[in-house]
Amino acid sequence: MGEDKFLWTATVGAKGQIVIPKQARDVFGIKEGDTLILLGDRERGIAIAKYDDYVKFAEAIFAAKQ
Repeated sequence: MGEDKFLWTATVGAKGQIVIPKQARDVFGIKEGDTLILLGDRERGIAIAKYDDYVKFAEAIFAAKQ
């Protein structure tokens, strides 16, 4: 894939948990204890975002509106 494009796989365990591959965690700075947000769309799939990044994005939107 391209320099900024990635492809990983994850397996869902018996408890419904997945392990995010190490390279993916490294690329996106995901560390133990981080909270992630899962955004779902039945047709397009699931997107995963770091909670802190999402909150910063939301705060920027609200700040721009003032």
